[in-house]
Amino acid sequence: MLNIQLGMFNFKIQHMKYKRLTKEQFEALHQEFVNFLASQSIDKNEWDEIKTNKPEVAEQELDVFSDLIWEGVLSNSQFLEHFSKNHIFLFHCQEDYIDSMVIKSLVPNVDFLTKDGLQWLSENLFTDVVEIHVGKKNYDAERKESIFDLITQGAILSDGQLYVQINTIIQS
Repeated sequence: MLNIQLGMFNFKIQHMKYKRLTKEQFEALHQEFVNFLASQSIDKNEWDEIKTNKPEVAEQELDVFSDLIWEGVLSNSQFLEHFSKNHIFLFHCQEDYIDSMVIKSLVPNVDFLTKDGLQWLSENLFTDVVEIHVGKKNYDAERKESIFDLITQGAILSDGQLYVQINTIIQS
C-alpha cells in the first residue's frame, strides 16, 4: 500500500481487485462518479487540478470507483450467460456455489450466435442432437471474484429467463 498526501487529503493506494471501467462505462456512470468524488469533498475544480498535477492520484480514484461499482454489480449478480458457436453456458449464482447448465449442439454447422442457430435450438432442444449437462460447483474463490472471472471469460449478466425456462422443463 502506498500513501499519497494531496493538500489535506491522504490517499492510500491499493491494487485493484477487479478491473477499471471502460470509458463508455464511466460516461454512463458520470453522475455516480461525481457523487463519489463529492463524498470525498472533491469538486470539479479540484478534480481537474488532481488530473493535471497528480495524475497518479486521479488514476487511483478511477480504480477505487471502478472497484466500488464492480462490488455492487457482483454482489447482486444471480444469472450469467455465455454463448459460443456450439455451446451455451448458463449459470445461476447461489450464495456458496454456482449451478451450471451447458447446452451443446452435436450438429457442427449450427451457430448459437445467430438467430437461425437459436431457432434451431428451440426446435431441437430435447432431441438427440443437443446435449444438456447440469452441474453444481462450490466457488473456487470468493463468490464475487468467481463471478468476475466468468465475466472476464466472456459471460454476461442475465435476467436468468433462459436458465429458469430450461431448468423448469428439465425438472418436470
